[in-house]
Amino acid sequence: MIEYPLSQGQIAAANTIAAEALEDDYDSLGRQLARRGLAIDEIKAKVASFTVAVPSWGAGRGGTRFAKFPIAGEPTNIHEKLEDCAVVNQLGRNTPRVSPHFPWDKVDDYAALREEAASLGLGFDVVNSNTFQDQPGQPLSYRNGSLSATDPAVRAQAVEHNIECIEIGQRLGSKAITVWIGDGTNFPGQQDLARSLDRYLEAAAEVYAALPEDWRMLLEHKMYEPAFYSTVIADWGTSMLAAQELGEKAQCLVDLGHHAPNVNIEQIVARLHRFGKLGGFHFNDSKYGDDDLDTGSINPHQLFLVFNELIEAERNPRNGFNPAYMIDQSHNVTDPIESMLASAEAIAQSYAKALLVDRNALRAAQDANDVMMAFQALRRAYRTDVSPIVAKARAEAGGAIDVIAAYRASGWRERKAQERQPVGLGAGIV
Repeated sequence: MIEYPLSQGQIAAANTIAAEALEDDYDSLGRQLARRGLAIDEIKAKVASFTVAVPSWGAGRGGTRFAKFPIAGEPTNIHEKLEDCAVVNQLGRNTPRVSPHFPWDKVDDYAALREEAASLGLGFDVVNSNTFQDQPGQPLSYRNGSLSATDPAVRAQAVEHNIECIEIGQRLGSKAITVWIGDGTNFPGQQDLARSLDRYLEAAAEVYAALPEDWRMLLEHKMYEPAFYSTVIADWGTSMLAAQELGEKAQCLVDLGHHAPNVNIEQIVARLHRFGKLGGFHFNDSKYGDDDLDTGSINPHQLFLVFNELIEAERNPRNGFNPAYMIDQSHNVTDPIESMLASAEAIAQSYAKALLVDRNALRAAQDANDVMMAFQALRRAYRTDVSPIVAKARAEAGGAIDVIAAYRASGWRERKAQERQPVGLGAGIV
């Protein structure tokens, strides 16, 4: 039996007040869509089945490279993180999985942790390794790299940690591991750029060999940070080539914030799918140097265009289509629960808008080289307010019509501020 963190009766009472207005908006939108040959209930059913994972670390304040500003009631361990993630899922009803990060989330009994998550209505998603920072008591430092380090003993330590994460993930019910390394250089000549990639591929192959038969290895690229001259896995091309060399179970993970300004991310999505290497997404946003802003807060149109390509990929699966979706954000000035609620809603709305695209009209315009009508096919879907669809799907599943208002009315943060130990200031994260 699921033990929800919040009062379900309080959520239902708030929904009752807002239900009449929602029905009116939903019916109005339904008539609009019917004139375009779309059945709103069918769209709602697809939205209701769409889910995205939340990161365990996203439940806390992440900070920047310079400072961290804790929030009262912030979680201090994986158990408290699961509570907060359960609040997000209870209100939004589209985030039923948590992606853990090790060694941050290590416990003694993983079977018990899996049961604890299930009691909150949660399961575990892709596991994440950490070789981008040193941990207390760690024998060797990753100062000069991890999977690509010149020291073979350091590479062996990084491989061992990744394999340990796979073993933990098996006990939690996960089916994939995300491997991101901060390896790179800050000065020209610091390392041989070709040999550092060779070392990475050799070490990554050892991790790949440890994958269970039904697992995937998701390679995440990043243009810069913490290395600011070169990064070993710097772009989607390098990531795809590495995945192709490693094998069929290796795929690429696209973090929406890990690109140079104005890069055509939706085209990257299409290319990776074309070659069978589209493995998953980390949803966030970016403006300048920060790559972990709230999803859709800066460029919601880009998020829609990404989902437009995902719908195309789903309709034309080629060698398969099963991407892992996860929010990956760092919350420095907001309540992390509110940010994850807002982001999960933005993601669902972009998915819903992409479902509204008239694919036949789009394809016909493309084939006829009718640029304006092809663009209008997308624009017509994008400018449609789909919030009644997302809210109704959420409410019918037991969630809140207005997620932020319901969360604030619950008093969850205030209660946890009284119950939990305060978090230290810290020095920020990279």
